Amino acid sequence: MSLACIDVGSNTIRLLVADSPDGRLREILTQRAFTAIGHTLRVENNRLPGKKVREVVEVVGQQAKMARKAGAENVRVVGTAAVREARNGKKLAEAIRESTGLSMRVLSPQEEAKLAFLGATKTLGAPVEGEVAVVDVGGNSTEIAVGAVAGGVEWSESFRIGSGFLTDSYMKSDPPSAFELQAVRQHVAGVFEGLRVPHVDKAVAVGGSASSLRRVVGAELEYETLERSIRILASAPADEVAQRFELAPERARLLPAGVLIFEELSNLLDQPLMIGNGGLREGVILTLLTR
Repeated sequence: MSLACIDVGSNTIRLLVADSPDGRLREILTQRAFTAIGHTLRVENNRLPGKKVREVVEVVGQQAKMARKAGAENVRVVGTAAVREARNGKKLAEAIRESTGLSMRVLSPQEEAKLAFLGATKTLGAPVEGEVAVVDVGGNSTEIAVGAVAGGVEWSESFRIGSGFLTDSYMKSDPPSAFELQAVRQHVAGVFEGLRVPHVDKAVAVGGSASSLRRVVGAELEYETLERSIRILASAPADEVAQRFELAPERARLLPAGVLIFEELSNLLDQPLMIGNGGLREGVILTLLTR
């Protein structure tokens, strides 16, 4: 049975269609569209104007059609931080339902962390012993979830900080200046100052920034690779970086801020971050399969 998840995120709307013929998820189709909902909220007094609502509805409708054409029997739509924070988030949900017939579930921070943990830990590809931390860096928020693969989440926290928020707040140059990068570092350090996270044996990074960084520096984010990624991203304009690594220009612009969040959390967890093969969308589909 094929299932689909459409994740209405702060930077992008992402589709995953997958099935599970042998108990493991098999990707059938993925697609993404940059809609920058979080950016729109920051410049529109926390409201989505009609034009942006129509854009999001159109993208969700197109992705739903793609999912059904790919054989998805059930299409689930979820909204994360930007939708939670939008003063007219209910209007967006109503517009999606009226146009597509699909109900969008707006996830709480705890639900978002739990689903990202499930999707990340169940798609690692190899057994993992001990406690695992899953770090999900989005456009408007960052979630950290800790637990065992078999037992699920035992501890989680959500923070109103993400790659889109930091980029809009500090990154005025292209490429970003050393002064701007330092300002982001200080902001990130302040957000996580004093945070006590349970001991973990392994840490996994998920989300759009994490998957894009795989193309830039490989599958593991440790001090050396994170510093190298910053040097690369700060050495050329976003369009050039995007072309070099086959990234969307919008993502290349957001990546420096995402890297600096990962850098701080890797230090906090005292672990390198392995870039995961799955996250929130996979968690939604796995939850549907168990039902």
